[in-house]
Order: sequence, then C-alpha cells, then structure tokens
Amino acid sequence: MNRHLCKESNVAPFQRLSFIVKTLRGSHGCPWDQKQTVKTLKKYLLEEAAELAEAMESGDAGHVCEETGDLYFILALVTTIFEEQREFSADDALNGICEKMIRRHPHVFAGKKFCSEDDLRIQWERIKAEEKGEK
Repeated sequence: MNRHLCKESNVAPFQRLSFIVKTLRGSHGCPWDQKQTVKTLKKYLLEEAAELAEAMESGDAGHVCEETGDLYFILALVTTIFEEQREFSADDALNGICEKMIRRHPHVFAGKKFCSEDDLRIQWERIKAEEKGEK
C-alpha cells in the first residue's frame, strides 16, 4: 500500500480513507483492524450510528461531522473486508445507491410530475416493492 497517499490531504477523501483502511488491514498495519470481521464490526457500526443520532439531536454540527466520519470509517472497514473476499467493492456499493436513488426519484431525474408528498411516498413504495420483487 502506498503509505504516502494516506497522508496526502489533496487526495479525494473517499480514496484517502480507502488507502488508510487498506493500510491498517495490510501486513504491516494494525492488529486490531486486521482481525476485524463483518460480524465483529456490527457492534461498532451500531455504536457509531447511535452516537451520530445523539449528535444530530444535539444540533452541534462539529459533533455531527465527527460522528459522521466515525461511521464512514466503520463502513469503509466493512466494504474493504468484502473487497478482500472479492464479494463487492466500495464502488459497487456507492454505484448501487446512486442508481437506487435515481430510480426512486423519477420526479427529479426522469421528469415525472407528482401532485403531493403522498403521491411521492406511494411512488417510492411502489418502486421499492418492484425492486424487492426483482431480487
């Protein structure tokens, strides 16, 4: 892993985080990060999500920013583990959510017209049900 990229603040943030996580999990990395599995990370994911929710409740933007970063770190660990297992990549997950949000917002991305928020909710649920039927 190219360790200098971990310290470069001009590298795109997601790419930088990915380099850091891969370095931590690499052969000369951190023993704690190396031994983590998806199952062991579940506890930390839930803790960090709860801490982010508390920060959001407080309205303190700095605290929300910090906790958001902590959650990104756990998610980066999870996706890196799946990348190592050749199951999916962070790009797969990010492209998947991009496509899902575009599909679920035809009123924004496909020029569909809706009269009310209720119409939007009904459309969202219909699209979601169609997606589940495809899986």
